[in-house]
Amino acid sequence: MTAVPVHVAIIMDGNGRWARAKGLPRPAGHRASVKVVRKVVEECAARKVGYLTLFAFSSENWQRPPDEVGVLMSLFLDALEREVADLHRNQVRLRFIGDRQSLGAELNERMTASERLTEHNTGLNLLVAVAYGGRWDITQAVRLLAADVQAGTLSVQQIDEHSVASRLVLAGVPDPDLLIRTGGEKRISNFLLWNLAYSELFFCDVLWPAFTVEHLDAAFAHFAARERRYGKTSAQVQAGASA
Repeated sequence: MTAVPVHVAIIMDGNGRWARAKGLPRPAGHRASVKVVRKVVEECAARKVGYLTLFAFSSENWQRPPDEVGVLMSLFLDALEREVADLHRNQVRLRFIGDRQSLGAELNERMTASERLTEHNTGLNLLVAVAYGGRWDITQAVRLLAADVQAGTLSVQQIDEHSVASRLVLAGVPDPDLLIRTGGEKRISNFLLWNLAYSELFFCDVLWPAFTVEHLDAAFAHFAARERRYGKTSAQVQAGASA
């Protein structure tokens, strides 16, 4: 099997703890994380990863102190202002997933403009999850299905895994092959609940602002060593590979 996953998803955890350990305010950790994001995007593009999904701000993060949420929103605006031109030059296609109605008008306008600028690029697909939650994602898919049933364009008997998946925000995108979570926690925290069903999981203790290329190498090595069976036996997988 290839050592390079088609789709990598990352839960970027540990910004606040990194800042606290250095005697800095929590926003300093969020600012430091931007450089790491830039490097990871560059590395994934260079390694020919097809899709990179970053969990930037969850639907639950709205419960954080208002000043911290404000800093995070400002960082998004600043990053869009600074980074999008470089992403565009490097053929990165940018897309945002999440409950955009919960975001401010200015941020929504910038996000939409960034997507339009990069929509025809042919390199890495960079998906940024903002105001995203896995349960929200599935709920909105169910609402769309219910609306179609109510309109008579879909019957209850026609609802299957494909019809659900086609109404999730990652419709048309291959499910993540590899999930990386930094910060030492070993949970998926309501991220891509449907799409992570068969993803390989890599948890590391390093806090996100300290994440390096070496840590990314370790995650890819972990992925390369896995046998992905999807419910089959090892013998079936090996027979299929040799066929």
